[in-house]
Amino acid sequence: MPITDAPLTLLLLAAMGLLGALQLTVLPGINQRLLLRPYSAARGVRRWTLLTSGFVHADFMHLLLNGMSLWFFGPLLEQTIGTFLFGLLYLTGLVLSQWRSYAKHRDDPGYATLGASGAISAVVFACIVHHPQQSLFILPIPFPIPAPLFAVGYLAYSWWSSRQGRDNINHDAHLDGAITGLLFVALTAPRAYLQALDWLLR
Repeated sequence: MPITDAPLTLLLLAAMGLLGALQLTVLPGINQRLLLRPYSAARGVRRWTLLTSGFVHADFMHLLLNGMSLWFFGPLLEQTIGTFLFGLLYLTGLVLSQWRSYAKHRDDPGYATLGASGAISAVVFACIVHHPQQSLFILPIPFPIPAPLFAVGYLAYSWWSSRQGRDNINHDAHLDGAITGLLFVALTAPRAYLQALDWLLR
């Protein structure tokens, strides 16, 4: 199936890439306006950053990892469940993956977070339930990685990065996004779990 059959994925990738290129080169100050500060949002200041924080990134590696994950899994999932449900999942994953951090840090004036990782984690895990047989290549690893194994590694990296706490990336959102993706499939296509289990047990 051509990627042109996944218009929303293409739009998200284009927006992520364009804004990422701008914020990491000629407009570095835009980060401070678009990232989420729960302390401010809880007091009615820039509440819209619950959404905009999902379109800015800490550095080019962060942008690249999110872009690659969306490129690998987004088109297939959008073609599987349709553009409307895909958009609903992405928006739900973005908001819910930020919500726990918002509630946890609403009284911490020094806390800030950014990144699309929560929404993309929702997409990744929903796609893996629908298509557990998929695999992908990640350079420099010279062999294909099964999608379920990639998901486990993705969460392990998120857990490790969360423990380090060295950046403004909300690594905890990866886990919340993954749970959102799994629950979304359970609500919209519960038979996908039975099909995935049948494939894994072969």
